[in-house]
Amino acid sequence: MESILVTGGAGFIGSNLALELQARYPDARITVIDDFRSGHFRNLRGFGGDVVAGDVSRLDWARQFGKPTWDAVFHLASITDTTEHNQLLQVHDNVEGFRKLLEFVKNAHVPVVYASSAATYGIASGINREDQPPAPANVYAFSKVQLDNLAAQHAAEEPLWKIVGLRYFNVYGPREHRKGKSASMMHQLALQMSRGGRPKIFKMGEQARDFVYVKDVVDMTILALKAKSSVVMNCGSGKPRSFNDVITNLNRVLGLSLEPDYIDNPYPFYQPHTEADMSRGKQEIGHQPRFTLEQGIDDYHASGFLTLEY
Repeated sequence: MESILVTGGAGFIGSNLALELQARYPDARITVIDDFRSGHFRNLRGFGGDVVAGDVSRLDWARQFGKPTWDAVFHLASITDTTEHNQLLQVHDNVEGFRKLLEFVKNAHVPVVYASSAATYGIASGINREDQPPAPANVYAFSKVQLDNLAAQHAAEEPLWKIVGLRYFNVYGPREHRKGKSASMMHQLALQMSRGGRPKIFKMGEQARDFVYVKDVVDMTILALKAKSSVVMNCGSGKPRSFNDVITNLNRVLGLSLEPDYIDNPYPFYQPHTEADMSRGKQEIGHQPRFTLEQGIDDYHASGFLTLEY
């Protein structure tokens, strides 16, 4: 690849992706677009490409870029705060940004890989498979369903154009700390423990999540370009683990022995279990997650980011 666009490239996953693309394709021209609402310039330390400060839902694409000349587009720009309940803001910014991007690149058939979300499955527990009907429980998830719908519509109209969606599960890893309250529970629990406090989790800590390390997410996001045609795939570990497991491993890497502080769960809609069926990703692009929970936490800790404050 000689020219690459990453929207949301100053955010958590986006910055990890942009830096990895730079490492893999050192001669490529890489452009990042970000409005820095949840992204941060420090996430892009060491990045040598171009940075466009802008909101993809309000950007005049033709004026900014003239015409699409990229070999690939990775679309990760989004309002990532799932507690943002302003429906107009969430749906407009997430959906219209994607719509504008697709309209700009469709005549050139630039391959697009975009961030969908496991939130589209709703709160039902069990194994999540891509052919399940969507059941969004909040407006963030609803907006991601609309991205999937837009991608499917454009792919049907342009069968030679490749648009690949990845439903990210519970991603954790370096550079997420600047998301603040939206950072993963992995980071939030590590912070509580590094400050000397007992980690607070809902009784009795056996709720399971498909925690997926950001390096696996980046690997699959880049590999998604090898899909033969437009498709939506889960992006998780395929191995759900409990919050008790998380605390055990955080104690291990931090050299602590803090017992969990089990608290009542006030949310009747809380998910007891999330799990990505990863068979489609293996079949379509040969993706196999590399990091177990233990290996992910080890690598996260070794990076120096695990307990960084915002």
